[in-house]
Amino acid sequence: MGHGHSHGQTEHFEPSAQALAARKRANWLLVAVLAPIAVLTVVAMLLMWPSGSKEGITFASPYAAAPGVTFDTGKIQAVTQESCTQGTQASAANQNGSANQSSAANQSGATQPQGSQCTFASTQPDNGGSPVKVVINPDVAKSHGVKAGDSIRYLNLSHVQGAAAGNGSPSYVFLDFVRTVPMALLAILYAVVVIAVARWRGFRALLGLAGAYVVMVSFMLPGLVEGKPPLLVALVGSTAIMMGVLYFAHGFSAKTSTALLGTIFGLGITALLAAWATDAANLTGIGTGEGATLVNMSDKISLSGIILCGLIISGLGVLNDVTITQSAAVWELYELAPETGARKLFTSAMRIGRDHIASTVYTIAFAYAGAALPILIIVMLYDRPLVDALTSAELSEEVIRTLVGSIGLVLAIPVTTLIAVLVVKATGPRRLAAAGAPDSEPARGDSDVRELETAGSADAFESFDTGELAAVVMTRRARREAERR
Repeated sequence: MGHGHSHGQTEHFEPSAQALAARKRANWLLVAVLAPIAVLTVVAMLLMWPSGSKEGITFASPYAAAPGVTFDTGKIQAVTQESCTQGTQASAANQNGSANQSSAANQSGATQPQGSQCTFASTQPDNGGSPVKVVINPDVAKSHGVKAGDSIRYLNLSHVQGAAAGNGSPSYVFLDFVRTVPMALLAILYAVVVIAVARWRGFRALLGLAGAYVVMVSFMLPGLVEGKPPLLVALVGSTAIMMGVLYFAHGFSAKTSTALLGTIFGLGITALLAAWATDAANLTGIGTGEGATLVNMSDKISLSGIILCGLIISGLGVLNDVTITQSAAVWELYELAPETGARKLFTSAMRIGRDHIASTVYTIAFAYAGAALPILIIVMLYDRPLVDALTSAELSEEVIRTLVGSIGLVLAIPVTTLIAVLVVKATGPRRLAAAGAPDSEPARGDSDVRELETAGSADAFESFDTGELAAVVMTRRARREAERR
């Protein structure tokens, strides 16, 4: 550590005592700011931790069956079109007085008029036995359809209907497709791709994502159900998620701490805007079937609070992305030209940040548009005025989600950049010169690196556009990773 050696263009310098002292002060300053936030987050989680009790919540689960009724799975062998019997229903629930079966019947389809054609699937049960004839929902048969080889889940009413089955009521009713295999394959492929490209850091990011879902399922969702303050639940839970994800995936460093501070700032702005917008725009959430179901379950559940929490959570991933990227950009640019002044370094990093802002705003807007595509199509077919459509109950929540998330994201970038510039100027670069490969020709981009480092001033950045700067940064990072390995 305390000696120097040369291989081609390689030079390593030990930081001076003054630089080490400045780095130590900057790190302690970050700890002094983040440690109280971490403590407050943990204390708030402990104080608001949900009890898990479902007292006062009344609901009839569509996944619970009456005595004698089972949910079975099987594979379709053949699909046929046959005449429907008058009075046939997709469930025998009404005949048997079961509310749960009635719910399944409503999901399965309505009464078919005499002479109409119904779709039936000859299905081989997974638990063995002879094939059974499952009636397929009219909407599923019309929109997606079923085919031989599909795995389905169906309602088995054969043990409770008895002779009623011969009077027009089907004994087996389609409920849903079984998607376990394709979803598991996609999840495995996703994990393999992430780990193959990002390696150990990608693996840690996946574990961090799993931890984030644990926080949501064990703290945030039960807290909303029990009537905890939605704004506090969202802020505390989101802060805990970001602390865990960032440090777990990127390690403990001044760079990560800087990104975390920027993320918390953006999170705070998003929370304030979401709280104001939810109240000012009167977002009720009762326009959907899920909202109507929740509002009738318990007096403690606040749909507006759930919407508020959703507005905050929805922007976490993109916010984390821009802050960690912006923080890393400042560090890389400063190591390329360590004599650059703070103002010029901020300006150079913001050129990258502005490109990121533009692309990320598109990302948020298109993501929400894709999620609301069925609603957008319905609104288009109604031929409503644009303003009325955007401010309607169906679309207003998505529009406000896009605007609130984008504002928090955009404001987080300059704040993160400013914090990163102040911290990196205080800590100083780890190395004052580029590290070249020993006994080899200079890699592509080395001339740009040397030009920036030789100039050693902010003016060096003026001759490079954002794309060139990004290329130089990526070249430097790749070479440093190769040295570590």
